[in-house]
Amino acid sequence: MHKKIEEIKKFESPPKVIKNLYSKEEIEEFLKLYNDLPTTVHNKKQNVIKKRWLQGFNKKLEKLFCERLQKEIGDFKMDNLLDENGKEIYGLIQESYAPIGLHVDAGFEAKSKVYKQSLIPLTPVGSTVIFKNRFYEGSTNFTQDPEELKKKNLSYGQNKRSSEHLKLYGDKPFDKEIHKKYLNHENIGNLKGLEVELIYEWEIGSMLIFDRSHLHCSSSVIEGKKIGIATFTKK
Repeated sequence: MHKKIEEIKKFESPPKVIKNLYSKEEIEEFLKLYNDLPTTVHNKKQNVIKKRWLQGFNKKLEKLFCERLQKEIGDFKMDNLLDENGKEIYGLIQESYAPIGLHVDAGFEAKSKVYKQSLIPLTPVGSTVIFKNRFYEGSTNFTQDPEELKKKNLSYGQNKRSSEHLKLYGDKPFDKEIHKKYLNHENIGNLKGLEVELIYEWEIGSMLIFDRSHLHCSSSVIEGKKIGIATFTKK
């Protein structure tokens, strides 16, 4: 449980999408960065390739990213994992072939004042579903899968597993139309009590910014694969 929930809540605001933030050439540079970076994880079960955005691979992009993010969210500190040399990474670039399930990226440090996260699509087809519901007990994958719930011995930077959300938000059944159109990879029972705040349709050049306490997940809309950059900040 975060120890500074009231302070975290002071900085919360609705999700926002900034259109035309990056030019076609800048997106090409991000894709080149992705190709140059070493693979960190190839999770065959989730069918996702994760690469850490390591410092020093493209300093121009690092500066560009931080300046544009600061313009949108004000002062922040990066809140990311460290590489083997103890250097903070800028975020994760993920190449997904299947949608990623319901989770929250609320951090791994109880004393941390988690702030905003951002998503930059590097491919045009995809969408991300942000729920109104919030969670303040660290980075968590929400599931009813008994095998997943057994996983307690997690390695550095892995989300804990929980079905706690099913007790928190009431018994209202999830919207069947939204489930059918965007979330048919999720068991509808796992979405009980959840309400959608925003469905972000991926668009090259745009960026999504939202609070790290928001439950969210990929939609099931995918064509072959999609690539996006996720970054995490704190106050």
